[in-house]
Amino acid sequence: MTKKENKKNNKTGVMIVDDHPFVRYGISQLIGAAPDLEVCCEAGSYREALEKLKESKPNLAIIDLSLKDVHGIELIKTINRRYPAIPMLVLSMHDEFLYAERSIRAGARGYVMKQEGTEILITAIRRILSGHIFVSPDISSKLIAKQSGHAYGPEMDSFECLSDRELEVFELLGNGHKTSRIAEALNLSVKTIETYRSNIKNKLGLSDSSELLQKATLWVKSIEIP
Repeated sequence: MTKKENKKNNKTGVMIVDDHPFVRYGISQLIGAAPDLEVCCEAGSYREALEKLKESKPNLAIIDLSLKDVHGIELIKTINRRYPAIPMLVLSMHDEFLYAERSIRAGARGYVMKQEGTEILITAIRRILSGHIFVSPDISSKLIAKQSGHAYGPEMDSFECLSDRELEVFELLGNGHKTSRIAEALNLSVKTIETYRSNIKNKLGLSDSSELLQKATLWVKSIEIP
């Protein structure tokens, strides 16, 4: 369904990008119950999302960060570059103190954790469609504090020093992926991934690869939904 068709129905078209069909179904049901919103398309991966964007031109995209092929942050950057008029809302299990600011920097207009109540999602959608940024009060305070040059709240150890790509590699390492598999998944050379690994070790003050893998594994477990 295109934007033009959405206007005829007087409903706002929303695209859902999540690699879990059951999650997409639940979000779709929630949005479908709103009188002014409807799901115009769904996607389970980075590539499928870009294909659906060409066909449907939604008014807003809801994006999960944990996609099978490419990290959601990269999808946000791509959509922001190719379709700057389409606002994006991140709906993720990942801790907002680490990923909300990164998502906003990449081009998203809001961040909601999946643990939040269902009514928060609809509120966030409407706030973003009205031209505002939607984040939790804690993240809003953090962003304001950082703009004024002050630290605020938990800094998730030293992980904020990692670039988006370094954090993506770190997360993949924590999920048990080998360097060659990470290179294949990110469409990068093994040498490039090894460079990222070295940078991560230096930034986190880790002595060797074993310590890096242990740190990554423990971190991934710590950010999983209880």
